[in-house]
Amino acid sequence: MTGALVIGAGPAGLIAADVLARAGHRVVVTEAKPSVGRKFLMAGKSGLNLTKVESADSFLAAYGAAAPHLRPMLAEFGPDAVQAWARGLGQDLFTGTTGRVFPRVMKASPLLRAWLKHLREVGVDIRTRWSWQGWDEGAVFDTPEGVQRLTPDVTVLACGGASWARLGSSGAWARQMNPEDIEAFKPANVGARVEWSAHMKRHFGQPVKGVALGAGPLHSRGEFIISASGIEGGGVYEVSAALREGAPLVLDLLPNMTEAQIADKLNKVRGRDSLQNRLRKALKLDPVKQALLMEFGHPLPDDPAQLLKALPLRLAGMRPMDEAISTAGGLRFEALDRGLMIRHRPGVFAAGEMLDWEAPTGGYLLTACLATGRWAGRHAAAYQGSAAAF
Repeated sequence: MTGALVIGAGPAGLIAADVLARAGHRVVVTEAKPSVGRKFLMAGKSGLNLTKVESADSFLAAYGAAAPHLRPMLAEFGPDAVQAWARGLGQDLFTGTTGRVFPRVMKASPLLRAWLKHLREVGVDIRTRWSWQGWDEGAVFDTPEGVQRLTPDVTVLACGGASWARLGSSGAWARQMNPEDIEAFKPANVGARVEWSAHMKRHFGQPVKGVALGAGPLHSRGEFIISASGIEGGGVYEVSAALREGAPLVLDLLPNMTEAQIADKLNKVRGRDSLQNRLRKALKLDPVKQALLMEFGHPLPDDPAQLLKALPLRLAGMRPMDEAISTAGGLRFEALDRGLMIRHRPGVFAAGEMLDWEAPTGGYLLTACLATGRWAGRHAAAYQGSAAAF
């Protein structure tokens, strides 16, 4: 075979295939699962968050230590470019009050259908149930027709991270790499386990809104959900990197008030009221917040203002990696050149979540997958001297 091979049919792989095809390459995309974009579709079940509108510096900062590596890719294909790309595939978009951008239909399936139609039109050949087994005089695949070998001019690996194995992201590809090039996988954007007392059962499934969470250097104003196994949701995910490293979690139940303001309000309704009635009357503290205060602050002091501003939550660890939305770890940037080519494998590039970066939910994950996939595809095309890629 001549041309280009893309292994993995998630967002990073599909956009790399598009770039390579438009640059004049004959492109084959292989996918181990029976259908493509499975994690993409799952992410869109609650509303496909494509990207986020905010300042370039603020957006880049969400990627933490990986920001310097991702900077040129996100500068070339950041939030504005992602929106233009989606609109080019016929999607009407809207921006929410927090800056998050969604398709008007909210679902991922219409966008994926339009994308696949476009890829067929530019000649991309997608082969499902092709499971990559490594290299042996070419790329080796286990397929329904038996073992197959492909010998492309260039290859883009877009094999995903190590979470949601049932959707295709198992991290098994790491066995095909030099061990020193791999940073160990860790769960990212993952919930925390809590061993609740019996009285919390009636609050399972309820959201906790209007709070602030802090863990180490990370802070969040997002909401979260109380579940039977613990806490999960955007607010927790934004600080999960610090929680994963053992930082304690502190909850501010009234982030729009100072400790002094809280104490003053409580003092004005002392009388004969119980402390719980004072919390309800003076602070309008809802039942879920009161339950959390009792769960982690009992016995409450007569003046609980300090606890309301810094309630320590007792965690029992993090949820397992296969329940994480994404993972940290993967192929180290030091193992790649500027164009995301693997240094010890000329002509083989890598992109998407298999790279060692992490970011919170909120549009950052998908944007970086698209940006790195496009970057790898562009440089893979250029590796064969195709100026059309630029």
